[in-house]
Amino acid sequence: MRAAVLTGPGQIEVRQVARPEPGPGQVRLRLEGCGVCASNLTPWAGPEWMQYPTEPGALGHEAWGFVDVLGEGVEGFSVGDRVAALSYKSYAEYDLADAEAVVRLPEVLAGQPFPGEPLGCAMNIFRRSEIEAGQTVAIIGIGFLGAILTKLATDAGARVITISRRPFSLDLARRMGAAETIPMEDHHGIIRTVKELTGGTFCDRVIEAVGKQWPLDLAGELTRERGKLIVAGYHQDGPRQVNMWLWNWRGIDVINAHERDPKIYMQGLREAVDAIASGRLDPSFLYTHTYPLDRLDEALNATRDRPDGFLKALVTY
Repeated sequence: MRAAVLTGPGQIEVRQVARPEPGPGQVRLRLEGCGVCASNLTPWAGPEWMQYPTEPGALGHEAWGFVDVLGEGVEGFSVGDRVAALSYKSYAEYDLADAEAVVRLPEVLAGQPFPGEPLGCAMNIFRRSEIEAGQTVAIIGIGFLGAILTKLATDAGARVITISRRPFSLDLARRMGAAETIPMEDHHGIIRTVKELTGGTFCDRVIEAVGKQWPLDLAGELTRERGKLIVAGYHQDGPRQVNMWLWNWRGIDVINAHERDPKIYMQGLREAVDAIASGRLDPSFLYTHTYPLDRLDEALNATRDRPDGFLKALVTY
C-alpha cells in the first residue's frame, strides 16, 4: 500500500509499505480518505520532541472507508461495509482499527466523505456545553468545529455570537445561524460589543475553539457570572496563563471538553452519523479543499496558513 511518512519538519514522502494485518478484535480498513486535523501542525513544524521518520500513515486519525479484512473474533461487520473509524495511521490506503472503534455508515451517506473523529468531537463538545434554548452563547474561532457548534447551538434555541478572524469564517457563521458576528481584531472592543449585546451580563456559555492564549483570555472576559467556559480548542504548544481573579470572582465553571474515553468518543461519532443521516446537520460545504495523498504536504500547509476560502482539508485515496 501507499502510506505517507514524515521524514523531517515540513517534509513528507509517500512510500510503498506492507499492508497491516488485523489482530484479534480488529478490522482492516481500505480507506477512501482522511481529514486533516490542526493537531497535526505541531508535529509538522518539527518540535524538539518529534522523532523522524514517523511510522507509515502516522498522524492521520479522521478516516473513513470500507471493511477489508476481519480479525479473529470480530462480529457485527462484514467485508465491504462502509464505515467511519477511530484509527491512527490513516494517511495511508489501509489502516487497522479495533472493531469497537468502528461505526457503520448508512446507505443514505453513500459517496459522502465522513471524517468521523472531528464530527464526533463536535457532538461531544456540544453535549458537555449543556446549551439550552434562551441562552446566549459566544463561540470564539469559526473553523470546522466552531461552524458545526454554531449550527448545533442555534438549532437548540440559543442566541449565538460568533467571533473569528477571517471575513470568510464570519460569513460561514451567519450561514450556520449566528445571530451576531464580530471580527476578532481588538480585545477590548470585542468585550465592549458583547457587553452591549447582552445588556451588560455577558454570555451563559462561551466556547473557545482556537487553542491559543488570546482566545482563552477573551473567553473568560465574555463569560457571565455562574456561566460556563468550554475549552474546545486544542492547546498543544505549552502552558497557559489564566486570569484566576476574574474566573474566581465570577464563579464560572471551566470545562475542558476533550474526551479520552473511547466509549464517549464513539458515542459522539454515532450521534454525528445520526445527525447527518437524518439531515439535521449538513457538513458537506465545510470540506473546502481536497488533496491526493502525495499532496498531503499542501493540505497541511493550507491547514496552517488558512488561505481565503479554506476551512477543512480532506485527503482522498
